[in-house]
Amino acid sequence: MSERESTWHGQHQAGLSRGERAADYLRNGMGSWIFVGSFVLVMLVWAAVNSYLLAEDAWDPYPFILLNLFLSMLAGLQGAILLIAAKRQDAIAAAMAQHDYDTDVQAKTEIDRLMAINSQQLELLEELRALLRQQRPIEEDDDEKPRRGNSP
Repeated sequence: MSERESTWHGQHQAGLSRGERAADYLRNGMGSWIFVGSFVLVMLVWAAVNSYLLAEDAWDPYPFILLNLFLSMLAGLQGAILLIAAKRQDAIAAAMAQHDYDTDVQAKTEIDRLMAINSQQLELLEELRALLRQQRPIEEDDDEKPRRGNSP
């Protein structure tokens, strides 16, 4: 398995259809400063060419009716692409939420198992303490000789 497919996100990306990848690509492209700058530049060039360079023979003179038509079509396409992208983002968010839930359930199971082991260890420690308390009086009877530094 490649490094890209080892994470949940990588596995999800590998399973996308061509249309889903295209929607993501277009959404990411239209939501960038490069797109905004290119868009403004094309509009300025269009206006300059039709207003100054081709003043008398302009294919789209000043009110720029053709440019307005293109902008309206672009807005319609952008709306549809953004809706597709939003729908895809909702699906991604739902899949991530399900993945987080599954991870939390697994973690809870593991924590419960560890807590049970901890409880068993605490019980064993208590049994060992009880055994030590029982053996300590016997050992003290065997050692009736005074110890150094403790004599009165």
